[in-house]
Amino acid sequence: MFTFSDKSGGFNRRGFLKVGSMGLGGWSLPGLLQAKAAGNAFRDKSVVFVFMHGGPAQTETFDPKMDAPMEVRSATGEVKTTLPGITFGGTFTKLAREAHRMAVIRSFVTGDGNHDIKPIVGNDSLKANLGSIYSKVAGVTQRETGMPTNVGLYPRAIDPTAQALPTDFGSFNSTGGLGRAFAPFEPGAGGSLQQDMELRMDRRRLDDRRSLLGQLDDVKQALGATNGGGLSQFHQQAFDTLTGGIADAFDLSKEDPRTIARYDTGPLIPPDSIRKVWNNHNNYRDHGQSLGKLMLMARRLCERGSRFVTVTTNFVWDMHADVNNATMKEGMQYVGAPFDHAISTFIQDVHERGLQDKILLVCCGEMGRSPRINANGGRDHWGKLAPLMLSGGGLQMGQVIGSSTRDAGEPESDPVTMQNLIGTIMHTLFDVGEVRLMPDLQRDVSQIVTQYQPIRGLM
Repeated sequence: MFTFSDKSGGFNRRGFLKVGSMGLGGWSLPGLLQAKAAGNAFRDKSVVFVFMHGGPAQTETFDPKMDAPMEVRSATGEVKTTLPGITFGGTFTKLAREAHRMAVIRSFVTGDGNHDIKPIVGNDSLKANLGSIYSKVAGVTQRETGMPTNVGLYPRAIDPTAQALPTDFGSFNSTGGLGRAFAPFEPGAGGSLQQDMELRMDRRRLDDRRSLLGQLDDVKQALGATNGGGLSQFHQQAFDTLTGGIADAFDLSKEDPRTIARYDTGPLIPPDSIRKVWNNHNNYRDHGQSLGKLMLMARRLCERGSRFVTVTTNFVWDMHADVNNATMKEGMQYVGAPFDHAISTFIQDVHERGLQDKILLVCCGEMGRSPRINANGGRDHWGKLAPLMLSGGGLQMGQVIGSSTRDAGEPESDPVTMQNLIGTIMHTLFDVGEVRLMPDLQRDVSQIVTQYQPIRGLM
């Protein structure tokens, strides 16, 4: 329980400002607001990074190669897109209609075929979540709204009964050597603050929140009296942030029911339709039941000031056709169909709201899949080529960048690396020239932000 009183029982200005600085990397909230008023290097943009955990196949997603031999070409066929001469894998019927709002990279290389989470947490990001890099530079709370700048959205943010994310391949909340203060905020992952932001809130907790707001009102009156009857602009804004509707951003009941239904991927793949011959069937279920609503929550968070949102549903894109994982055809129904619906709906919604220049969507996994389908109808690990799709962010959309060899095994043109992807993200979020002028910024963090080069043809 926070306390705002001094030893005499009166309200303490310092006690309030301590609350205002919690989780802000040592800044007081009014100080952050003053810093914003003075100008900074942070663009009014956000990134939603959808991590396709397990390694999606390039052929069944954005590079179907239907003129290749049967054992190479997309097992799900192809579908024409809104870009002349460009097709996607046959599961992506809805995404195909949004291709003019995308940039597809067909020469992306992650470097190896290991199961990990390297595009979002890896050596190229100091073994920290990319959102933690952002928070290290810009602060862990958005300066105008008080929203956490770095958020991780996983199935338990929607459904507390969902499977926990595996930690065998890396932790999405890793901060490397940056410090735990910069970890992603994870609604549904436990902790009293996160519980307060869940959709379901019992009466006792609601009353506690009202009590806290009452204390803040009393402090506001006391501070007004000590300041000659009025608060400064920045202290007023600090109060508005603390007492504002941050929790509403995480509460889908605040959304139009028609919009919730529009995003919902649950009806697409009823849990009973997923064959239990695959050990991965629970993860397929969680993916289908949660992905659409996670994307809706991501949009809501970006609108309210979160700057980096990691979305992943679990380890579902690993389609070996073994005891754990389905074949390419069956797996793309369980995994690809909800992805197609959720991501295309997100893109449409962002454009309808005029946010296409403010939100950059990134979709990729840790690797691609082998050019040839194996004897069981699956594809195996492959590190020489992987699918990558981006949308929005004010970048140049409606194009395919790079090309692959005839068997979709390697880049035919200059490879796009993970450093190029990170560079694109950082150039979207920051005025890199201004970041170079920050005197106290950790050197290796500054190098990631300022020295990684963005993907050519996007900026």
